Amino acid sequence: MTVEPTRNTWQKAIRFGLVGLLNTLIDVATFALLIALSFPALAANVSAWLVAISASYVMNSRWSFERDQQLREGWSILRFVGLGALVSLGISSGAILALAPVIGLWPAKILGVAVAAVLNFIAARWSIENRLR
Repeated sequence: MTVEPTRNTWQKAIRFGLVGLLNTLIDVATFALLIALSFPALAANVSAWLVAISASYVMNSRWSFERDQQLREGWSILRFVGLGALVSLGISSGAILALAPVIGLWPAKILGVAVAAVLNFIAARWSIENRLR
């Protein structure tokens, strides 16, 4: 039996956006720290993403969305991280590789994060709530 959602899509989108802002700060702060510690840019990006995606799952699955209780949490985490890897990590790393030489490291990183945010809402809703609409 599926439980009816108590929050509408707009409420979820606003909460997702707030979590996203916090996760962006986590991602950028971790990235900056690792760059300051002389990590290569892509290694710093992947490491920062791992920290941010972990925080993102916890906050989004407990506050932004209403996790489908019929969907095992391990499967939900796997879907969330898997899609996150394809969407956010892929886009942000691609932006760093393709755009950093042209517009600089930080503008490329920020642009990648912004583009990925829109696609991540759809991916997060599917992986946590088991719904696309």
